[in-house]
Amino acid sequence: MTEDFLHYIWQFRNFDNSGLKAQTGESIEIIKPGDHNLNAGPDFFNSVLKIGETLWAGNVEIHINSSDWNKHNHSEDKAYNNVVLHVVYNDDCIIQRISGETIPAIELKGRINPAVFSCYSELLKSTQWISCSKNINDVDEFIVSNWLSRLLIERLERKAETIINSLKLTNNNWQETFYHHLARNFGFQLNAEPFELMSKSLPLLYLIKHRDNLVQIEAMIFGQAGMLESIIEDEYSCHLQKEYNYLKYKYSLNPIDNHLWKFLRLRPVSFPTIRLSQFANLICKWENLFVKILECNNLQQYYDLFNVSSSDYWDTHFTFGKQSIFSKKALGKSSVEGILINTVVPFLFVYGIQKQEDKFKEKALELLETLQGEGNSIIREWKKTGMKCDSAFRSQALLELKLNYCDLKRCLKCSIGNSILKRGI
Repeated sequence: MTEDFLHYIWQFRNFDNSGLKAQTGESIEIIKPGDHNLNAGPDFFNSVLKIGETLWAGNVEIHINSSDWNKHNHSEDKAYNNVVLHVVYNDDCIIQRISGETIPAIELKGRINPAVFSCYSELLKSTQWISCSKNINDVDEFIVSNWLSRLLIERLERKAETIINSLKLTNNNWQETFYHHLARNFGFQLNAEPFELMSKSLPLLYLIKHRDNLVQIEAMIFGQAGMLESIIEDEYSCHLQKEYNYLKYKYSLNPIDNHLWKFLRLRPVSFPTIRLSQFANLICKWENLFVKILECNNLQQYYDLFNVSSSDYWDTHFTFGKQSIFSKKALGKSSVEGILINTVVPFLFVYGIQKQEDKFKEKALELLETLQGEGNSIIREWKKTGMKCDSAFRSQALLELKLNYCDLKRCLKCSIGNSILKRGI
């Protein structure tokens, strides 16, 4: 038995609650189980109970054994003075408030369907990719869809919190904050950290001042990335070094360590050198990219914003000084979609929250519904379970479900898990 399971049982009244009596003899009627408290203090707030002939509103504390109350030192904590009912699996002792008054308790042993606990135990012990892999297809699609919609909002709200914290560091400068997050996204996981560090070492204001000169923009970006520290013997590289040395002195710039960049196990078109040049071209293309994003009304307009390539030098290079076969290196469709999903959508959503304009939140959700679902390893595994994934809206929700529920065995907090447990399937 676990306390988490007892919380679930109480919250959803998934036990035999007929003829409930406290150990003190009063009858117990549950009007409202209360609000589950995930922080310090009693387990459920604002519970409404009829104890004997009296209607009570207060808190409920749940333990496996009554004696756990003392083990957890609740008797010495004033936060537990307004507990009106002690719910336990095994009632092994009388518990009193600081005043000496006995707290009514009910024992759930013998009232829980053994099939439900057996099912819960199986979910916890499962070593499958998801614990409910053999049950999930039996869950009603309406329940699944509603839950995934809630999970998507949960995911966006968490990302919104990160962006809001970033905004505080830039004095609510939306352009600068977007620039930092976009840079991180351009690193595409493996180089996300150095890309972000580079952007934070190079204020967007300096780049905007030189927007009409791509060579200077690339010089600052490659220079701050630490990639112009060594001597490179070709005209383009020498030109960048010359420009960077001047701009580095002008703006008192300090580059990041170039050893942070990773090339290993990347396709050459995804090398950080190519991504940095594409990023530089994007900065040159739009004076205020974030405002342009807010103005977009359809998917094609978003694609057009990110329709950029690396500069001409990179048509015949993947790294500085090493020539390669000619190939134009445009930012690919899948890369653009990754940027839209992971940066543009969260910014539209949080902008709608901060400005209290729901149209931007709606734009974010509509964009996810329009974009096709991602094709990463997690989504491929979901598809093997029979779960459909026909949009980025769905794939983002499924990522949230897997990473923050399934992997953490939070089946009791999951609507799919609850549906399975209710039926004991």
